[in-house]
Amino acid sequence: MTAAPVAVIGTGRMGAAMVGRLAGAGHPVTVYNRTPSRAAGLPAVVAPTPAEAVAGAAFVVVSLADDDAVRAVYADLVGGLTPDAIVLETSTIHPDTVRELAAAVGDGRLLDSPVSGSVALVSQGALTALVGGSAEALEQARPVLSTFASRVLHLGPQGSGATMKLVVNSVIHGLNQAVAEALVLAERAGIDRTAAYDVLAASAVAAPFVAYKRDAYVNPDAAGVAFALDLVAKDLRLIDALATSVGARMPQLAANAAVVADAVDGGYGAQDMSALAALLRSGVTD
Repeated sequence: MTAAPVAVIGTGRMGAAMVGRLAGAGHPVTVYNRTPSRAAGLPAVVAPTPAEAVAGAAFVVVSLADDDAVRAVYADLVGGLTPDAIVLETSTIHPDTVRELAAAVGDGRLLDSPVSGSVALVSQGALTALVGGSAEALEQARPVLSTFASRVLHLGPQGSGATMKLVVNSVIHGLNQAVAEALVLAERAGIDRTAAYDVLAASAVAAPFVAYKRDAYVNPDAAGVAFALDLVAKDLRLIDALATSVGARMPQLAANAAVVADAVDGGYGAQDMSALAALLRSGVTD
């Protein structure tokens, strides 16, 4: 059986890795990226517009940076969808934006399906997909999701996946802040950075995040950027908006947002989220 054609909208780090997994599973892939050169070299056909990318696709995977970018793409994308196409919205966006987009796509054909995990986990097909929307649409889309996600969790109606992604990221960003502070504390108290990190990774706080961020913290100059602080700041704004709308008190969120804002203002915005440690090192008084 021929694998279904898939369009991927957005070929940043996550989107590009998804393209590789989909093509490797035999799906014919067409992509759109606002900067076409970033899609060059991918095992896919590059389309000039979102509408042209999705024309003829049975499934559409969207992976973009923020709500504004998503809305801008859907303004063109919706007109190119085939009647039975299912859209997998994997971007980290506000649940209200998901519901707005779902209304534009129509007929329960949008699944908000943000993913939890790193680019390395995409390449291993080991992400966790957090899905909101129609159970019937999910069953149709499951073979596509399963190319890059080993766990697919159906959480409820449209918006549930986006909500849960913000919940998960509230913990990740809090843990990132805690690891940065703890590591700088250990260094300032005379413990070798590598040794200190290895202890954290072997302790009760050894979440998967701690393991896969080891290189970023221990050798930040060589590790590259996996998740930039600009995007962390965006996530924290979305989490704050969600918390405000449902009346959830999150004092740690406010503290995390203040430090990330300092980092962005200090020129660290394009650096990896682990650069909070560099910010804290620079601000420690001798």
